[in-house]
Amino acid sequence: MANSPARPAETVEPAARALWYTAPGRAELRAAPPGEAGEEEVLVRSTWGALSRGTEALVFAGRVPASQAGRMQAPFQQGDFPFPVKYGYVSVGEVEAGPPELRGRAVFCLHPHQERYRVPAGSVVPLPDGVPPERAVLAANMETAVNGLWDAAPRVGDRIAVVGGGLLGCLVAWLCGRLPGCAVTLVDSEADRRPVAEALGVGFATPESLGSDRAGACDLVFHCSGQAAGGATALGLAGFEATVVELSWYGEGAVALPLGEDFHSRRLTLLSSQVGQVAAPRRARRSHRERLAFALSLLREPALDALFSHELAFDELPERLPELLGPGSRALCARIRYAR
Repeated sequence: MANSPARPAETVEPAARALWYTAPGRAELRAAPPGEAGEEEVLVRSTWGALSRGTEALVFAGRVPASQAGRMQAPFQQGDFPFPVKYGYVSVGEVEAGPPELRGRAVFCLHPHQERYRVPAGSVVPLPDGVPPERAVLAANMETAVNGLWDAAPRVGDRIAVVGGGLLGCLVAWLCGRLPGCAVTLVDSEADRRPVAEALGVGFATPESLGSDRAGACDLVFHCSGQAAGGATALGLAGFEATVVELSWYGEGAVALPLGEDFHSRRLTLLSSQVGQVAAPRRARRSHRERLAFALSLLREPALDALFSHELAFDELPERLPELLGPGSRALCARIRYAR
């Protein structure tokens, strides 16, 4: 009896899991097959990721306002707020399949925390030369910081304060500190941010150490603390006809700010900035993709490694999230390491 012709080996899709937020303070890893390949799609194997402390803390706690659920939706999110939802937007990985020019390239993608996934090729941005994948996870927050500076339009020689020493505040301070002649102070209630500020090349102060000589002394103030007390500090630092840029995201909570007394007589400008839209001064000439590519190009500086306070394996996420995203957490940037 003649032997039957050998059948071609079947392609087995690699197993993959994704992080899902399932209830207030709870998350789990669920199976997430990448699915069948489509035209002009890439298969990405994740190598590094990061938690976005401010936004993901709100998602983890179930505090996304219903009125903002549409605007808060992340690219490639599954599920609806509050729960269950597959959420996140920091992924660095290697292209395993797709257009020849992208195969084997290290790329950044605004994608939830997942081991492998397929997305349109246009959704990934190749890492620039000199940007290590483990540092490229700062790109999403750097993009927000860049947008904040585009909104604020700081000037050479400005006296600038950044209130709130979280990841976004540190990146804003670092960017401002590279402007010629600018005196930049990072303000945070916890003194443990001082070494980080020093590594970034900017000044540091706690609200208690500012002193009366700092009141009303700044040309530009960024508020990034997410706390009403930080907003009050920011307003107090702003000088006559200065601008306070509000970069905090409070979720569903109401916020009380001291807009009485001399707020109007000092003719202060309170300006909101948010990454969902390219800042108006650049919107006609920069796309979202161009802004992200620019943010990635800024991540060649080793000094930015001072922003990584934690590193954990992907498998550890459900257990470690209460520590990293819960109330009182002092995590700066928690970097996620995927299995090789």
